[in-house]
Amino acid sequence: MTKVQLTRIVRFAAAHRYYRPEWSEDRNYREFGPCANEHGHGHSYECHVTVSGPVDRETSTVVNLSNLDSILREEVVQRFDHRNINYAVEEFEFGKQIPTVEALAMYVWDRVKRRLPSGVSLECVRVQEDPSLFAEYRE
Repeated sequence: MTKVQLTRIVRFAAAHRYYRPEWSEDRNYREFGPCANEHGHGHSYECHVTVSGPVDRETSTVVNLSNLDSILREEVVQRFDHRNINYAVEEFEFGKQIPTVEALAMYVWDRVKRRLPSGVSLECVRVQEDPSLFAEYRE
C-alpha cells in the first residue's frame, strides 16, 4: 500500500511570556532573556501539520481536507489566534508549561492526533515563530 504525505499550514498571531513564578526575576531573565519581559511578546506563527495515509481511489485524497481544516481551525487557530497563550490555554498558565515552540508543537500533536480519522497518521507538527526559529515534533 502506497502512503502519501499531505501538509496543511495554518497561521495565527499570539503573545506569550517565558516565565517561572518560582524563580526570581533575575533568574528568569538570565534563563530566558527578553522572552521573560513582564508584558510578554508576540509572534506571527505558522503551524505545519503533516498527515499520511493511502490515497482513496474515489476521491484521490489522503484525508478529507474540509475535515482536516476544521480540526486545525478548532485545535490551533481558535485556541491561539490573537490571544496570550499564558492566559488562554490552561496548560501554559504561569507555573505550568512554558509556551516554547517545542512545547507548542507537542501540544498541537496531542490535540490533532486524537481527532484524525481512522487510516490517517500524523507524521509531523512544525510550529514556527519566525523565519529563523521553529520546532518539529514527530512521535
